[in-house]
Amino acid sequence: MRRHISIGVAAAASALVLAACSQGSATSSSSSDDEDEVTIHYMEFSSNGGNEENLAAIVDAFEEENPDIRVVVETTPYDDYFTKLQTAVAGNTEADAFELNYENFITYAESGALAELSGVNEGAYTPSLLEAFQYDGAQVGLPESFSDVVLFYNKDLFAEAGLDEPTSDWTWEDEMAAAEALTDTDEGVFGSYQPATFHEFYKALAQAGGQFLTDDGSAVAFDGPEGLEAASWLVDKPGSVMPTEAEGAGTPDFDTDLFRDGKLAMWHTGIWMFGPLSDLPFEWDIVVEPGNVTQASAMFTNGVVVSAGSDHPEEAQKWLEFLTSSDVMVDTRLEAGWELPPIADTDKLAPYLDQSPPANRQAVFDALEETVLPPVIASQQEMQDAVTEELGEAAAGRKSVEDAVADAADRVNALLN
Repeated sequence: MRRHISIGVAAAASALVLAACSQGSATSSSSSDDEDEVTIHYMEFSSNGGNEENLAAIVDAFEEENPDIRVVVETTPYDDYFTKLQTAVAGNTEADAFELNYENFITYAESGALAELSGVNEGAYTPSLLEAFQYDGAQVGLPESFSDVVLFYNKDLFAEAGLDEPTSDWTWEDEMAAAEALTDTDEGVFGSYQPATFHEFYKALAQAGGQFLTDDGSAVAFDGPEGLEAASWLVDKPGSVMPTEAEGAGTPDFDTDLFRDGKLAMWHTGIWMFGPLSDLPFEWDIVVEPGNVTQASAMFTNGVVVSAGSDHPEEAQKWLEFLTSSDVMVDTRLEAGWELPPIADTDKLAPYLDQSPPANRQAVFDALEETVLPPVIASQQEMQDAVTEELGEAAAGRKSVEDAVADAADRVNALLN
């Protein structure tokens, strides 16, 4: 269901405009130099792909401030993360603290896998983001960051083709026309990259004027005309203006490498890529993603939690509070362009708009004017997999769009019943 961004985040945007072992051993105290040192194991995915050093800098600052606590980080690529985490939690071998995105938070909260946090400085966080990680009236997670998805584009390719650059009022039709003009398969240049996956589908569905679930959440609502339109928008791109599965689309870092190599004109991706793309040898920028009957931008928020089985919940929470609210974290994220801090003090976020590339960072906050949050159910990963698998079948030409949407609806409805 498409919705406006919550009041707390909208206020922040306005202000910016204005101004791995078993639980018994993995969490045990250990130090060759100090028997009182506590080791906290932290599992995460969001630093993977270019921000590992930035997370390490935050860890170093925390350990300097807390010499009796050592943080050991385990980073796993997003595509493998939740499978690995699910296995670890089922076997009681999860880390003391770990990262969850908003979509998967409910599943782990409902299972009782998360420890309740106490004494949290609520004033440090944007209220709406803090509330997103509450369950049954208890604070069982902290917001770590928030971000949104925009349209990245290669300014040089547009200039070479003599085309006007994208604007914030572009529609799907505008994007497709430019993508077709910019695609040159002989040169290996593609006009657009937007995979037919769950995360792109629910957003495109909102842009088409539809919603994923019924208002009461008891059944799917995407199996109507808007769902078919959204699915067709995604499925029609591979083989025309973007690479196909057989050409490598969907493999890890394929899209990043394509954009880095100057072979991709437009790319639907998140602002977490600003840092990794800061050294490109060509000019690039961003705009709010094109819409269809309306604009709708995907907003994501990641959170961090303490395992209910941790032997050191207080130390784990202390690390997570530093990771999510310290000035070191804020400065590191802003300098790196690594998503946005969840803090309430918007004055600390002002330098973000002055950084470049991209020059049009205002688009990050313009995109927040009309957002869509991921649909969330208890069987979150199964739902995501079902939609992605069925759309993938259509994108590869193994199913019609109509059959893929109908089969996805049947699979998701089965998860809801």
